[in-house]
Amino acid sequence: MKILGLDICADTLVGDEMLKGISGGQKKRLTSGKLLVGPARVLFMYEISTGLDSSTTHQIIKYLRQSTHALDSTTIISLLQPAPETYELFDDVILLCEGQIVYQGPRQAALDFFSYMGFSCPQRKNVADFLQEVISK
Repeated sequence: MKILGLDICADTLVGDEMLKGISGGQKKRLTSGKLLVGPARVLFMYEISTGLDSSTTHQIIKYLRQSTHALDSTTIISLLQPAPETYELFDDVILLCEGQIVYQGPRQAALDFFSYMGFSCPQRKNVADFLQEVISK
């Protein structure tokens, strides 16, 4: 609960239309938490950072990375514009443009691939932002 930032609302009901309950961001993190404690060997998580600050997103992705490695499982996460330190937590990336895979492979090889294709990342540029700009062209 602490990793997901839910320790502050541990004794609060989730809520519904009639009962206030936890916030929208907390509900999103609760849903992620329910997935993490289940028996699944593969997790598909879509836009888990919506409504979260970059620090909480980083903390969740870090935990997911640790548990994925420890349990020898697979986690596929869709994120838009991750912070640089969050992007660095990924082993592999899949970049999509208009439903087509533009790059799939090790995170560390993505810049070399795009450099080979004629797109060089400027120094001090956020790699995730650069990749998003390149695939948007």
